[in-house]
Amino acid sequence: MKMSREEYVEKQRKRAAEVASGMIDGSIHYLEGAIELSSLRFEVGLPDDDKDFLAFTGVASEVDHLPVGAPRQYWSQEALDRHEPDIQQAIKWAKDISLSECRSIVARFIA
Repeated sequence: MKMSREEYVEKQRKRAAEVASGMIDGSIHYLEGAIELSSLRFEVGLPDDDKDFLAFTGVASEVDHLPVGAPRQYWSQEALDRHEPDIQQAIKWAKDISLSECRSIVARFIA
């Protein structure tokens, strides 16, 4: 059965709320979650300049050089170890600038 546009948007909003909630409680790696929320930006039926999602687009852009998420499997252990301090610093920075947006996404999309 084909999904309507409204059903698709609702599904993506639910996923955005799940990701944001996981970022808040630590069950989802903060940077991986930010990257996913950035990719969901155009799927949740909001204006392109939505403040909450733009925050994660900025985070994703700033950390795209770090071994985060699926690409980690292609990095050597030495490189992973070398970049770990940068990853930890990036997580702290990302939380400082986007944790309130995580909370906003959860509040907006959890019924």
